Amino acid sequence: MQILMVGYGAMAKVVMQALPKEMAIRWLVVREGKVQAVQHEVGSSIQVVSKIDDIQGTPDAVIEVAGQSALQMHLPKAIAFGVPIGIISVGAFADDQWHQSMVVSARQYGSRLHILSGAIAGVDALSAAKHAGLDEVIYQGRKPPAGWQGSHAEHLVNLSELTEAVTFYRGTARKAAQLFPANTNVAATLALAGIGMDQTTVELIADPSICRNQHQVKARGAFGQLELVIEGDPLKDNPKTSQLAAMSVVRFCHDLINPIIIA
Repeated sequence: MQILMVGYGAMAKVVMQALPKEMAIRWLVVREGKVQAVQHEVGSSIQVVSKIDDIQGTPDAVIEVAGQSALQMHLPKAIAFGVPIGIISVGAFADDQWHQSMVVSARQYGSRLHILSGAIAGVDALSAAKHAGLDEVIYQGRKPPAGWQGSHAEHLVNLSELTEAVTFYRGTARKAAQLFPANTNVAATLALAGIGMDQTTVELIADPSICRNQHQVKARGAFGQLELVIEGDPLKDNPKTSQLAAMSVVRFCHDLINPIIIA
């Protein structure tokens, strides 16, 4: 099975090392200024391009691990292949108009957009529970200050001088995804699985006392109550991203070829 991957950062490199033997990355889509350097790094067996229009051949599946802006740029072209697409930068779907246009396009071309669970668990339970009725979903994202560096959080709190945990954002999942595009894909995933972008409450916390990214989910509804906490190790080369998020991409790849799928 030949895979087109959008993005070549820390997560992409972890995923490439963990793919099932029946799969191979044949195309990489990267920023225009990085094409030559990445091509030199990965060798001639992979075609590196900055635009999907430039690839030679047709993929059997597409993986996106590039960030919200890259997803919004490349997904329309990827959908036209009519193949399964695994998406990690789920916060892009906070743009409702773009979201709806991608749904229309996927139906037109027969493509399936797989919203990957990323760094969180319980997405399957939340998605099932909404069919009975959900009353409330609260997501709390807690990271060390380094995990928020380079984000909008730097405009809200002095990350380098924190001595105790500070909640610097409380609001909707939609607004969180727009303000913190590199940090809130989990919130967006939970919102799509549950009661929506505008009904899901998000709290974001910088905590100097922890060394792992922590995700807490609370939900209640006709099904009962759900509460879970995950403390995930970040990728060595990207403190904003969880190891588990990378493994959710690997799981998607295995599901494409396995006769039994754990849903």
